[in-house]
Amino acid sequence: MPKLFNEPIMRTFPSGPRGGGVLAGVLLALALSQGAMAGPAKKPADARPDYTAAQAATAQPEGLPASVRIAGDDTRAFQALIDGAPRAADPWLVLSGGGENGAFAAGLLAGWSERGDRPEFGVVTGVSTGALIAPFAFAAPTLGEKADAALRENYTEISAADVFEFGGTPDSLTDTWPLKERIGRAVTPALLKAVAAEHAKGRRLLIATTQVDSERPVLWDMGAIAQRNAETGDPRALALFRSIVLASTAVPGVFPPVAIPAEVKDGAKAKPFAELHDDGGAMAPFYLAPAAALEGEARLRLPTNRVYLVVNNRLEPEFQMASRTTLSVLGRTMSAAIKAQTRAVLALTKGYAARTGLDLRIALIDGRFAKTSEKPFDQPYMKALFAHGEALARDGSAFAPAHPPATAKGPDLGPDLNRRAVTESTGSVAASR
Repeated sequence: MPKLFNEPIMRTFPSGPRGGGVLAGVLLALALSQGAMAGPAKKPADARPDYTAAQAATAQPEGLPASVRIAGDDTRAFQALIDGAPRAADPWLVLSGGGENGAFAAGLLAGWSERGDRPEFGVVTGVSTGALIAPFAFAAPTLGEKADAALRENYTEISAADVFEFGGTPDSLTDTWPLKERIGRAVTPALLKAVAAEHAKGRRLLIATTQVDSERPVLWDMGAIAQRNAETGDPRALALFRSIVLASTAVPGVFPPVAIPAEVKDGAKAKPFAELHDDGGAMAPFYLAPAAALEGEARLRLPTNRVYLVVNNRLEPEFQMASRTTLSVLGRTMSAAIKAQTRAVLALTKGYAARTGLDLRIALIDGRFAKTSEKPFDQPYMKALFAHGEALARDGSAFAPAHPPATAKGPDLGPDLNRRAVTESTGSVAASR
């Protein structure tokens, strides 16, 4: 999510694995700032057709099988999905949200390719800006250098004008028609063909969105959608692929939600309606598994024994004075909330890894990168961050283990210095197989 108001705000909207209070408060504040609470609203002429919760539970994307997606909080469905992927035992790549900070993951992947030991990930998941990166990371074995070149262009050669414009829509502060057009140029039939080819190898590409009406995460099997387009030329599959990528980046209230055509069987007829989807980061900053599994409330067995997690954000507090405006104060508060949410979900993920013996390796934007950005999608900042991620991956210091081994050798420095030694040692772990 960009810094739309000269503040590091709202890269993803947190609700936490179980909560929704912060997000609800943010949306209320945005509504108040636009005068949306002035009086009872009339139903607009272009209102969406009504549908029920029961119909939502059995709906499928228009013209496509229901199997191209699952509820992202359904542990059994997720287990079945990954159990049906022959290559899911290979290392996984999990890409977080982060707006322009996606330049970090883009550069990291490029540097990893240059290093020569980047795995063919069995599963790739993406949320928000991670959803923009994930298709190219997934299709890289087929696309070759073109995949990294596309990411370099997308994260070093753009500006805010390529993403959004102020002026707003009935349901957002800005309009993302520039990003929609850019996705249309990047997500081509050739890209879908490459994604389909990798899907046929038993690998899986998964992107998360939030279904606004049901308040639930949706996990899309993008390879299955691409396969439909590659095999039949169905334009609805290409349109759906593009819409999912756009929706996963749609920060609620700031970027408009995306209407995805759906249908539900009503006897012999199909009832059409439109679902609204927005930022997958509204549920969690990244997607590894359903929240219940991470929290230990449901059992889940991952086929892989190694996951590479890229967090496109900083976790430490950053000082910046807020002005006495609604958006500035909201932006600073949301920046703090997002970091708190990311730390919380990261702790749950580490706990899950410890319980299950998963080798979790984490790359994030830490103190080794000191530059800051003063405006949305600042090119010099993004180029520097891309180069930073590229350099870390090239020299093998991008990833650190979630649970580094204790310093068994060397002198006893005392508890505080021992903890510091372990923390500093995690910055030099090779990003290899």
